[in-house]
Amino acid sequence: MRILAIHAHPDDESSKGAASMAYYAEHGVRVMVLSCTGGERGSILNAGVEENPRSHWDLPGLRHQEMANARRALGVEHRWLGFMDSGLPEGDPLPPLPWGSFATLPLERAAAPVVRLVRDFKPHVLLSYDENGGYPHPDHIMSHKVSLEAWDAAGDASRYPEAGEPWQPLKLYYDRAFNVDRFKALHEALTERGIPSPYAERLAQWAESEPEGAPPVSRHRTTTQIRCAEFFDRRDAALTAHVSQVDPSGFFFAVPREVQQQVWPWEDYTLVESRVETTTPEDDFAAGVDYAPERETAGARASERGAERR
Repeated sequence: MRILAIHAHPDDESSKGAASMAYYAEHGVRVMVLSCTGGERGSILNAGVEENPRSHWDLPGLRHQEMANARRALGVEHRWLGFMDSGLPEGDPLPPLPWGSFATLPLERAAAPVVRLVRDFKPHVLLSYDENGGYPHPDHIMSHKVSLEAWDAAGDASRYPEAGEPWQPLKLYYDRAFNVDRFKALHEALTERGIPSPYAERLAQWAESEPEGAPPVSRHRTTTQIRCAEFFDRRDAALTAHVSQVDPSGFFFAVPREVQQQVWPWEDYTLVESRVETTTPEDDFAAGVDYAPERETAGARASERGAERR
């Protein structure tokens, strides 16, 4: 069994689906994270890192090191796609995106190395963002586009013929890290316990600005919940590995882990397309996937890796 999770920047893999990936990796699944950009234009979001000179003169190098630490925390494989971070434009009107950055590229150019990786790694499952990017960052939206292009094209020998032998993924999921039902459940649990909720202001804003309280994030329905509460500690370790991006006293850690484990012990996804028979709701990415014939090969590969380490 192989899973490929396609993300826009280093740190996205740790804030979206990290515990699920750690769960599957722990249970013998090959899990690979693809970072489409290096996060070169990211802002420093942890004030404590301002004191580290490297954060000013070598932020790209720092973020590469952070990603290596997060990968080890999750126990997954990792690849860089190598495109330039587009940054998050600000202002009115918005400025143009930097020339040559990921979100400005023609789709076929941006998707070609993704198709190549899919054909090389041969994932059964692709994890990506919805058409809104999870939230509307240009690189997240482009990650969505290249994921769909790879889903459609990787199994077609007539498309991207230079990118290797065709391989057809079987299931495509959108991550639902911004699941409002989860936010509401955690908010209510915190309120009942007398703990300040980090979601109160956000939920109130959504209720005021959107019809019937619907938020400006994914409108997709949750079809698949992966129970992975025992891996929330690895998720948190991966998050804190991204020291330039994640404040250890900030939003991600405002809800005690034990409350999260009790109230919402899952990570949520939408099954968008499937080339195998399955029924929803699901609790396993592998539902409907027949990967038994490849287990012997996977076992041999693991033995080879063990021999190399010895």
